[in-house]
Amino acid sequence: MFQIARHRTNTGSALAMLELIYHSTVREVRKGHRNAMVGLLLNVLQTVIFIAVFFLMFWMTGSMGSAIRGDFLLYLMSGILPFMVHSKAIAAVVRSDGPASPMMLHRPLNTLIAISAAALSSLYLQLSSALIVLLFYHVLWTHIEIEHVGGALAMLLLSWFSGVAIGMIFLSVRPWFPDFVQVASSIYGRLNMVASGKMFVANTLPGYLLPVFDWNPLFHTIDQTRGYVFLNYNPHFSSPTYALWVGLALFMVGLMAENYTRKKASASWAAGR
Repeated sequence: MFQIARHRTNTGSALAMLELIYHSTVREVRKGHRNAMVGLLLNVLQTVIFIAVFFLMFWMTGSMGSAIRGDFLLYLMSGILPFMVHSKAIAAVVRSDGPASPMMLHRPLNTLIAISAAALSSLYLQLSSALIVLLFYHVLWTHIEIEHVGGALAMLLLSWFSGVAIGMIFLSVRPWFPDFVQVASSIYGRLNMVASGKMFVANTLPGYLLPVFDWNPLFHTIDQTRGYVFLNYNPHFSSPTYALWVGLALFMVGLMAENYTRKKASASWAAGR
C-alpha cells in the first residue's frame, strides 16, 4: 500500500531492465528441466539425433557424393545447426508470455522482457549445443577445420535473428487467432524442412528452381554458412544482406503489431481459451 518512489536515471532503468531480462532468461532456460545441465544435454541429444537421421537418409539414398567436397558430417551440421537455431527461436518467441499472461501482473515485467528472455534462452541453448557437438566431433571422431569461424558464427546469429523476427509476427497474432497461429507456425516449420536448403547447396540448383527457395532468409543464411565453413564453396545465389533486411523488416512489423495487441489484449482472452 505504501511505496517509496524511486527516481532512476536512464542508465539505472536500463540496468534494471537488463537484470530482469537476465533473471527471466535463466527462468526460461530452466523451464524444460529443473536441472539446467540436464536440459542442455537433452538439447544436445536432440541435435545429435537430428544429424544422425539426416546422415542415415543421405547414406540410404546414396546422395553423400552430391555434397560439397570435404567432411560430409560437417556439411550436414552446417545446414542443420542454423535450421535448429532458427526454428527454436521461432518456437521460443511464440511460446513467450503474452500481454494477458498472469506473469504480466507483476509490475516490473512486460512483454518486451518476456520476448527477450525467450529469444536469449533459445540462443544460449542452441549455441551451447552446437559448440558441444562440434567439440566432441572434433575430439572423438576427426579433426575439423572451419575456414572462417567468425563468418559462420555471424550466420548462426543471423539465422537466430530472422527466427526471432518471424516469431514476433506469430506472437502478435496469437491472442487474436491462437488456433491459426498454432497451425501456421507448424506449417512454416514443416515447410522449412525443405525450403531452408539444408539438404542441398544453392549453386547446384537450376535457375527455374531458385525462386522457390530464395524468398526464405534461412535459405540464404545456410548457404552463406557453408561458404564460410568450406574453403572450396563460394555461394553465388544467396546474400546475407537479404536475410538481414528481411529480418529487420519483419522484426519492426512484429514490434508494431505486438504493441497494438498489447494495448488491446484483455485477461479475459486467456480465461476464455
